[in-house]
Amino acid sequence: MGKAFNGRVAVLGLGYVGLPTAVALATRGVDVIGVDVNPKTIEAVSQGRVPFVEPDLAVGVSGAVALGRLTATTETPEAEAYIIAVPTPFNPDRSADLTYVKAAAEQIAPRIQPGAIVILESTSPPGTTEKVSRWIGALRPDLKMPHNHDGMTEVHVAHCPERVLPGRIMIEIVTNDRVIGGMTSRCSERAAELYRVFAQGEILLTDAATAEMSKLIENAYRDVNIAFANELSMICEELHLDVWEVIRLANRHPRVNILSPGPGVGGHCIPVDPWFIIGAAPGVTKLLRAAREVNDHKPHHVANAVIASSERFREPVISCLGLSFKADVDDFRESPAIEVVELIASARPEVTVLISDPFINGSIPGRLGEMSNVRLEPAADAVERADIVVLLVEHEKFRSLRHTRFGGKVVYDTRGVWN
Repeated sequence: MGKAFNGRVAVLGLGYVGLPTAVALATRGVDVIGVDVNPKTIEAVSQGRVPFVEPDLAVGVSGAVALGRLTATTETPEAEAYIIAVPTPFNPDRSADLTYVKAAAEQIAPRIQPGAIVILESTSPPGTTEKVSRWIGALRPDLKMPHNHDGMTEVHVAHCPERVLPGRIMIEIVTNDRVIGGMTSRCSERAAELYRVFAQGEILLTDAATAEMSKLIENAYRDVNIAFANELSMICEELHLDVWEVIRLANRHPRVNILSPGPGVGGHCIPVDPWFIIGAAPGVTKLLRAAREVNDHKPHHVANAVIASSERFREPVISCLGLSFKADVDDFRESPAIEVVELIASARPEVTVLISDPFINGSIPGRLGEMSNVRLEPAADAVERADIVVLLVEHEKFRSLRHTRFGGKVVYDTRGVWN
């Protein structure tokens, strides 16, 4: 057990990772300043509110703010530790877009003092943590940064990727093991001091590039396994077999655990992270590329099947249930459900497409809000009016729909909930 962290922490990025991390620290007695470019996010957190849905997070935010341990601002302060938790999307060519990470590093640079800890939590390609060190060093040549000082450095830079599941973040952020990869062994140890404040799982120390790669392969592993299930679903459809029954029986083998297929793969991590590996080693990532192609194709496969069925009706109403990337969360990033609906609505602009999702709060996400033939309806009404019902996300509210509602309708259950 290392020594305890003592100081103030600035968390840059108050999204699905940054805000829970800030709360985990603040509720354990650390003074935390959350930094975000979105004034609405700053306003919400400052009032003790959460700008998105995540179980147990609201209580933590309100409590930390009430105690004065958590504040929020658009300006980067001086602190003893900085955690970068900003988005890392990909460019049109699917290379990593590190614009937000670089901007965060450049925000930190003028404020940082000798002895500070800088931690990159954002999922990134191997070598990004070193780039953070170089970006700060370029603006602060007076500091000894770990990328060019083998001995005692004045700033400790490390990567500690998040490993949490939306819907369980506040549980897993505490209980999951944490991988911490420092630019030097001393960097790893200093970063571990901070995470020991709240982490109850084992803290595993390594180098920065290994930590970066370990996070990427966690999601690439899942992507490959989901691709197998998704391809299996298309094979079974071709052979007129029930994929859910096939998987159920195959999984009775003691060494087989096939995942469930779906309409694609969504969220910020799984559809994105494999491309970071492919970009780092394009000549030897044939399997990862193939898995990505299978999963990227699945929304088109689902949409094409629905479109083909709709041609049996003169003026069909198609109801699509669920738009978020997974069940019972309000996260619509990279959602295959949205892509399916967009494809259907674009292919049949004369057809009414009803959508329902209990987590839509305000405007319809994506391009769907601009499509004149797409309308938001409560689930029961959408099913009642539909000729074709497409289940895209297994929200608990949809699981409870009575099967008697589906009489005489074409039903596509992409999640195997109603089988």
